[in-house]
Amino acid sequence: MDFFSEQDLARKRSGRLVLLFLLAIVAIVIILYVVAMVVYSIVEHDFAYMQWWHPGIFALTAGLTVVVITLGSVGRIASLNAGGSAVAEMVGGRLISPDSSDAAERRVLNVVEEMALASGTPVPPVYMLDEDGINAFAAGYRNENAVIGVTRGAVERLSRDELQGVIAHEFSHILHGDMRLNIRLMGLLYGILMISVIGSIMMRALYFAGGRRRSSNSKNDGTAIILAIAAAGVAMYIIGYIGVFFGNLIKAAV
Repeated sequence: MDFFSEQDLARKRSGRLVLLFLLAIVAIVIILYVVAMVVYSIVEHDFAYMQWWHPGIFALTAGLTVVVITLGSVGRIASLNAGGSAVAEMVGGRLISPDSSDAAERRVLNVVEEMALASGTPVPPVYMLDEDGINAFAAGYRNENAVIGVTRGAVERLSRDELQGVIAHEFSHILHGDMRLNIRLMGLLYGILMISVIGSIMMRALYFAGGRRRSSNSKNDGTAIILAIAAAGVAMYIIGYIGVFFGNLIKAAV
């Protein structure tokens, strides 16, 4: 398959990915709407109200969900646009100096230089992750700011031919533009994860507020509101992580 065919395939994958994530967001909105109706019913002591369609609550739920996911996604994508080095450092990578005398580091530098020469691309910076597992990645929004990351376990446990195969695979991601798609994926998943973050914040705030309420011996009947906030916080925390789980399944399937 030639370069342009690979590009066309990448565009199709990107389109399917966007569609699947839009469907995932719609599902999240619907579930959060149900949670919002339950919370409303607890606060108003009117459980019969749960059976009715409420356009206002649905619009508010959908709007807030989309805003949270959008802001989280855009913020994460913007931070990753700084280049592959930002991604590599985010996962604990350490830049290998071209003058390194470490045998493992020299080995991977030589292999990367060979693959860059063979593919006709500039030699990217190489990051080492001091982990025993065998793994490697390419990161960056454009070829000009791409980097290669590799674990020490991959360098030390793989033969030279095996390491060349792994690095060649990562160079294929650089050449075919897969890195941009992966960055968009990371942004979308982080946006969905923000729902869990907000749920966690709500639960912490409720915990500290409850402690102050007990210490002040307040007699106000705020049980319904506390239960409503607790239910919303727990639900958002769980929904966010379920969304990320299915997002990762979508990513693997595309």
